[in-house]
Formats: sequence, C-alpha cells, structure tokens
Amino acid sequence: MNRGHNIFTLTSLLILTLLTQTLGGHQCSLQDDDTDSTLQILDVSSPCSPIKPKTQPSSWESSVIQTLAEDEGRLNYLSTLVGRKASVAPIAWGRQVLQTPTYLVKVNVGTPVQTFLMALDTSSDAAWLPCSGCLGCQGSSLFASDKSTSFKGVPCSTPQCQQVSNPTCFQNICNFNQTYGGSTIAATLSQDTLTLAQDQVPGYVFGCISKTTGTSVPPQGLLGLGRGPLSLLSQTQNLYKSTFSYCLPSSKSSNFTGQLRLGPIAQPKRIKYTPLLTNPKRPSLYYVNLVGIKVGRKTVVIPPSAFGFDPNTGAGTIIDSGTVYTRLVQPAYIAVRDEFRRRMGTATMTSLGGFETCYTVPVTVPSITLMFQGMNMTLAQDNFLIHSTSSSLSCLAIAPAFDVLNVVANMQQQNHRVLFDVPNSRVGIAREPCS
Repeated sequence: MNRGHNIFTLTSLLILTLLTQTLGGHQCSLQDDDTDSTLQILDVSSPCSPIKPKTQPSSWESSVIQTLAEDEGRLNYLSTLVGRKASVAPIAWGRQVLQTPTYLVKVNVGTPVQTFLMALDTSSDAAWLPCSGCLGCQGSSLFASDKSTSFKGVPCSTPQCQQVSNPTCFQNICNFNQTYGGSTIAATLSQDTLTLAQDQVPGYVFGCISKTTGTSVPPQGLLGLGRGPLSLLSQTQNLYKSTFSYCLPSSKSSNFTGQLRLGPIAQPKRIKYTPLLTNPKRPSLYYVNLVGIKVGRKTVVIPPSAFGFDPNTGAGTIIDSGTVYTRLVQPAYIAVRDEFRRRMGTATMTSLGGFETCYTVPVTVPSITLMFQGMNMTLAQDNFLIHSTSSSLSCLAIAPAFDVLNVVANMQQQNHRVLFDVPNSRVGIAREPCS
C-alpha cells in the first residue's frame, strides 16, 4: 500500500477514534451493525459530535431562537420545492443558515475507504461530498478521489447527467452548478463504491464538489433519502427494496445516537401505517394525509382545507428529517395553539422568539395527538414541549407555516420508529426508545 493510502487509512481511523471517545462523561460510539444493514445516527448538537459548530449560542434561549431561524431557511427551501414544475430533484442541503446538519450517519466512500459523517436528509435526493482541492469548502475532511482506485467521472451521455441541475460537459465528464439558499456549488458528477454498515454499493453516483460559496454547505457532505432518481433508494433498489426506517435520538438520550435501518429485513412487524402520497411535481417529498389533531381528548376544529393535499399548489403534509419544529398552516396552527392555551387555564403565559405559547411555572399540560389516515401518533411531552435548562420556562414547540405546507419535523419524530415503505406506498410510525 502506498504512502497516500496509509495517510487516508489513518484519517479514517482518527475519525473512528473521535466517534468512540468519552466526552463530558458521555460514552460516545458510532458503530454500525454488521448483520442487518443498520447505521447509527448521531445528533450533531450532542456532546459526542466531532463536527459541532465552532460558535455555540450563549444561552438556551439563544439556541432556541437560532434553531427557529435555521428552520425558517429550511422551510423556505421546502416551500420552493413544492411549487417546482420540474420533476428532477436538485442537489440541496437541508438547513440553510449555518453549515450544521441535524443528524449524521457514518458513510465510507472509495477504495480504500475514506470515512465521512454525512447529513441525513429525507427531502433531498442526490449525495455529494466536498472533494480535495475544493475552493470555499469549510470542513477539514475532503474526499481524495485520486486516492480511490474505484473512482470514476460520470460521462455526459448518461441519463444521470440529465438529472442534475444545469449540467455541462468537460472532457466528456458531466459537471453541474447548483444554487440554493445563500450558497452555490460547482461539482463533478462522479461514481465510486459507497459502504453503508457492511453493505457495499459499487458505482454509486454523487456530486464531487470542487467549489462552493456561502456558508450553508455541510462539512462532510449529504446523503439524500428522497425518492428521486439519484437518491439512495433509487440507486440501491435491488439491495434495499426502496425501504428504510429511522429512529431519531433526542438530545436527552444517554448516548445521543439513533438508528438508520436499510432494507425490508429486520423492520418492525407491529407498526401502524398511513398511506404515502405522491406529488408528481415534487416526487421526492414524503407526503402523508394528516386529517386532524387532538389536544387532550378533544379533536380541534380545523378546516379540512388546512390539511388538503393538492399537487398543483404543493399543499398538504410532509414528514421531514431536516426541519426541527413541526409547522402547521395558519388555520391549523391557530386552532391548536388556542385550544392548548384554553386547556392551560389561567397559567401565566409568555413568549420566546417565534414560540408564542410559553409558561414560566411548573404546569400540567394536555397531550397532543397527530391524526393521520389509518393511525394516530400521540406525542410524549418531550416531542412537543421544550424546557429551559436554566429556568422553569417551557414552550409549545409547534410554529406556524409560511404558506400551504405542513411539516412533521424531527423533534416530533424523536423516539419513534418511522418506516418508509415506498413499494407499498405507506409510512409506519411506532413509539420506540432510540438509544
């Protein structure tokens, strides 16, 4: 093995060492299962994350306000997607304001492998990595394509070249430029062996970034779990049968890791399903039919139009891994907020940033249940109430949407197994401790 191979093997070992060390009294590990195509999911904000933002909010309140701002960037991105008339999904990053993903998975790329912590995103399709020599890339871990014996550029004549934004041809290799949020990327469409847990996927097509501007590019790339032609599901149909599930960890979990389980094997048998809907103008997004919401035992009066699915306008409800706080269109949000306040009685109310329903004394709160076609999802308090670490402040962690799209976000999904069964057009949800 040559010196370059040794260097990158050592780099991979260093990353694995970072992932298994003890930080702040927490045992950190990100070891993948070797039997059932399972990868562990890491919350980037946890004490175990080696790629946390360099600057941290000064207080819990500042952190909440910052996350809401990042969520607004994410929501703007999703809103532009639902109105698109093109069926081809752009290569895109989830959280638009800072270069910090919400959840990460360990992915090995190339031969010999180089290890990356890639952002997990159910509303994006293509994968991409910052590559050696990249101008403007912020992370220190760059994919060295010249050190991989299985790396190839994708020819311009391939169908994949027509599935990226603004394709161009240079020496018969497909290149593309993509603008999103406040950033742009220039990349070469490439292919190499992807290793997930113990599964090898040869010839996986992804974007190898050569230049970027702005600050919204994630340090170690993105793995798209949408339904478009360049997504993980589409490129591994024979292996994983377009089926996967995840269990997202809470920041309160003991080791801050959850699970991504790929393929139909070892998925839960006892789980309730709701139909998966398809928007032909944006086929990547996971639309479901939200039909109502309960606060306590009362079904809140909400106009059916607030939840109506309309492919032409993008209206409806999606399940998304990259948004933190659930968003409801105005009629639904106001109805849920007002019923929650009514159930709280005379307790003193305040606000925090975009959260309008907060309380400063210990309170007993009603339950919240999301009612989908065919199943109900009753949320634990930690799924809809955020608590200050320095005071008694608690806030209802649901916010208004900008337009016609409801988003069931990752805080509300934490400590649930969410199963995406695309061949059978259904999504399953069941309560499960995720770490």
